[in-house]
Amino acid sequence: MSFFDETDSLFDIFDTENEVNDLTKIKPPVPIETIKPIKRTIDEDKDSESDEVEDSNKVTKKPKIDNIKTGIKPVQNPILADDFEQNVQKDVKFNIDEYELKEKTKNNENNGAIENVNITDNTQLVSLQHQVRHQVALPPNYNYIPISQHKPSENPARTYPFTLDPFQQCSINCIQRNESVLVSAHTSAGKTVVAEYAIAQGLRDKQRVVYTSPIKALSNQKFRELSQEFGDVGLMTGDVTINPNASCLVMTTEILRSMLYRGSEVMREISWVVFDEIHYMRDKERGVVWEETIILLPNQVHYVFLSATIPNAFQFAEWICKIHEQPCHVVYTDYRPTPLQHYLFPAGGDGIHLAVDEKGVFREDNFQRAISYLGDKDDDSKQKAKGKGKKQVKGKGQTTDLYKIIKMIMTRNYQPVIVFSFAKRECENNALMLSKLDFNNEEEKEMIHSVYTNAISSLSEDDQQLPQIEHLLPLLKRGIGIHHSGLLPILKEVIEILFQEGLIKVLFATETFSIGLNMPAKTVLFTSVRKFDGKENRWVSGGEYIQMSGRAGRRGLDDRGIVILMLDEKMEPAVAKGMLKGVADRLNSAFHLSYNMILNLLRVEGISPEFMLERCFYQFQNCAKIPELIDDLSKLEDEKNAIKIENESEIAEYYEIRKQLNQYKRDKRTIMNNPQYILPYLQTGRLVRIRIDDKVKDVDAFKDDDTIQDYGWGVIISIQKRINQNKQMGEDAPPKYILDVLLYCAPGTEKNPKLAKPCPKRTKGEMVVLQCNLSTIDGVSTIRTKVPSNLKSSDARNQVYKTLQETKKRFKNKIPLLDPVEHMNIKETEFINLLKKIEILENRLDKCEIKNEENLEEIYNKYHSKIKVDDKIKVVKKEIQHAQSVLQLDELKARKRILRRLGYTSSADIIELKGRVACEISTGDELILTEMIFNGLFNELTVEQTVALLSCFVFQENSKEENYTIREELKGPYRTLQETARRIAKVSIESKLGIDEEEYVKSFTPQLMDMVFAWCNGAKFSQICKMTDIFEGSIIRAIRRLEELLRQMCIAAKSIGNTELENKFSEGISKIHRDIVFAASLYL
Repeated sequence: MSFFDETDSLFDIFDTENEVNDLTKIKPPVPIETIKPIKRTIDEDKDSESDEVEDSNKVTKKPKIDNIKTGIKPVQNPILADDFEQNVQKDVKFNIDEYELKEKTKNNENNGAIENVNITDNTQLVSLQHQVRHQVALPPNYNYIPISQHKPSENPARTYPFTLDPFQQCSINCIQRNESVLVSAHTSAGKTVVAEYAIAQGLRDKQRVVYTSPIKALSNQKFRELSQEFGDVGLMTGDVTINPNASCLVMTTEILRSMLYRGSEVMREISWVVFDEIHYMRDKERGVVWEETIILLPNQVHYVFLSATIPNAFQFAEWICKIHEQPCHVVYTDYRPTPLQHYLFPAGGDGIHLAVDEKGVFREDNFQRAISYLGDKDDDSKQKAKGKGKKQVKGKGQTTDLYKIIKMIMTRNYQPVIVFSFAKRECENNALMLSKLDFNNEEEKEMIHSVYTNAISSLSEDDQQLPQIEHLLPLLKRGIGIHHSGLLPILKEVIEILFQEGLIKVLFATETFSIGLNMPAKTVLFTSVRKFDGKENRWVSGGEYIQMSGRAGRRGLDDRGIVILMLDEKMEPAVAKGMLKGVADRLNSAFHLSYNMILNLLRVEGISPEFMLERCFYQFQNCAKIPELIDDLSKLEDEKNAIKIENESEIAEYYEIRKQLNQYKRDKRTIMNNPQYILPYLQTGRLVRIRIDDKVKDVDAFKDDDTIQDYGWGVIISIQKRINQNKQMGEDAPPKYILDVLLYCAPGTEKNPKLAKPCPKRTKGEMVVLQCNLSTIDGVSTIRTKVPSNLKSSDARNQVYKTLQETKKRFKNKIPLLDPVEHMNIKETEFINLLKKIEILENRLDKCEIKNEENLEEIYNKYHSKIKVDDKIKVVKKEIQHAQSVLQLDELKARKRILRRLGYTSSADIIELKGRVACEISTGDELILTEMIFNGLFNELTVEQTVALLSCFVFQENSKEENYTIREELKGPYRTLQETARRIAKVSIESKLGIDEEEYVKSFTPQLMDMVFAWCNGAKFSQICKMTDIFEGSIIRAIRRLEELLRQMCIAAKSIGNTELENKFSEGISKIHRDIVFAASLYL
């Protein structure tokens, strides 16, 4: 169902005096097909080979989670109700601008003297519309009263000095009814108002409220804000615990999950849980924590989910409704308090071009004008970028362009501006490039100096002299800031505070600045529209663009937000529209199993890992596809049955022979085109047949489709050998060979070779030299012809064309080919057998009687269509089978086998001593760490060695360093870690869990071992920074994670009564917990 279906009944929910609307007058509820739950006993997946018997004396009482039911009963799916939307109109005054940037004089460039010529300056009264959409997912037989009939509370928990936006009022109405709500709206739309109302209502009713956020920095910031608003607020992030008995607790989602697993008494007192940034649930690494937490929370708890715009918001609400048997409203709005205008700045251009206006209209004429400035520079930029992967270096031209744009922004008072880059180094280089500019007055400089010195005053004298701290202040005083994960945490917070106070005019940031922190600017600038995602350098997705561009426009301060994209290569209009006007990314589950999760679920009474699998959003999303898939299957089967073919068995035989023959011929061509065999024959003047079919969609069609470009015979002019410099393909990547071939092409090809096509029949074409890969060669002739030395003139090329035509005529269009065996000397047994297979199949094809049928093509195409439909049917059936099964069940069985073999659980899935230890460890690999505890490794190590070894479990960032030097006393412990990892990998493989042994072992990098060892021995932070190329902020983040792991190891050691080991881990904490690494947050 579309989120915005204009056929829906519309009515004003905010006017309670309007005619009463009941459910029967609204669009009829749309029931979703009931999904049969998978019934399973805990013992169903036990290994038959296991003959362990559980000793009843070992059974300990499990902690219990409220409201969790052991039985799996059939539950009807939620129904949709109260589905309506409201259009809201707002008139805003706008300047619709375009600017041309001109330099006054070259001498003035360093002083930033850029003249801004306003091309258009039209002040207009623009009428903007946005929609507010409401839906609710209801449990079956729920006595629901439409939201339009809701009577506002006479004693509201909170009042506001301003008029609430429609979506805010609707959301608050849901909370007043004690019903959960998902608020899906753009950044800065005002979602926080809804969360604050839920907190206020909880406090008024003497109930506890939990506010969760995805990152500790956001938790600290929220703690500060909520403390100012409500007073009785606590903070729990693992690093810091403040006022844990408060009525409102701000915490990370990991802390909340831990409290649930341990059956904390706090959970019994909670009435509301606010999940901020719930779209973070799609995060591959940590998203699973959100799902675990939501599933484990009691049914009596109600929820406020705050999210950026997500297209499948109602699907999420259905899931909440189903697992907690309570209504869940969705309030969606596309409202932006400050509408956005999206501009393009082409590299080397002289102005910005409005691509998408404030009404969301794509201006294709402006887009094409901007793209035209790039011209042929695109080819040069691609050539420069080739093989550099994520380490591309921006040229001087782009630096000049950035300088121009920043000057224009400042001149037009469009500051503050956030400049997004996709690399930490690029952020810093861009900031340094502007270091000669100054955007602040003396008073602002003094304020910055005061804030900065106060912030770092708590640091030691040595830490205050760190290069990052000393070098950043001069930039900040000029109004230039930097924000990325490699910065020292205290510096990031200083920059955030200065930015909020308007003292930073230009902030160079990475994508992480757009997540969570509510710090908008007037303008957002993208230095690139491509990002390296770990695998490829790709276009920024629509969802990513929405998240970052949403920082443009400050509510109540700006009439519009401005977004500028710097383009350094051509972009198709479809790609641009997908980015600039694309939809937000779906909220898809990132659920995955872990040993810690499995063991904790086995430990808790009333639930099991199967319980989690059956209720996770991942399973729900797959099951939701079943009705649609069944409908697709029915249509496909009808389509297949409608195709009637006489003598189907005859055409079936012919079809299969021809299909196999085509495949063998493709295999033959691939072998013949191998450089080993073909290169000696690719001399100048050799006749070759060129056929480009790498994009063909249907290789088994009767005739070639439009994707095949058959140029016929051409003449080789030259051959080039190119060394592949792509490091991702490995150092020994084979060279690439490019042929220059003179071919007969369609008219106009010479002017634009990129759009080359074969010359159509009965059309006068032109001879053009095209570059071709070896894979495009469809035949090599025994004939060579003379080629003029200069082919620049069309007369010389036409002379070659005449020679080619005469050759064809002489051989009656059957130009002799090189024989692969006789001439090319390909005598491998495999190839000879392939030739024999081709010969046999060609003979069989000739003997097929149906070959002589006049309407063979028609019969063939009919049967081919039937085969394609049948292939689709098979795919849909597999998808249905996949959706109906409990996903990841095989993986769960494999992981349980591993736990039993290693002694973590018994044959009856009762958790053993090792299992209880592993339950306490979630920051590092719980199996390896538990194994090393029980094999006594840590008993033999010093505190410093222990902490250094544990550093291998908390650092996963990439580094330029490839060979890590490890001091002698650490080599032995690291070898033991690797041996333990190999043993676990082998058990995993034997237990049928897919795992790459080498990759698994390599994931425990020793990169920080020497550095952490030195830190434990009292080294200064400046000293350990010199031992590596890793950013200072990344080092601090790793050591803080290391402290978190040490705390978990303390609890693990305590659970087995090993006081000596517990004291060792505790001493490790005291050795690393010092100085700037654990400097207190400025928000606390």
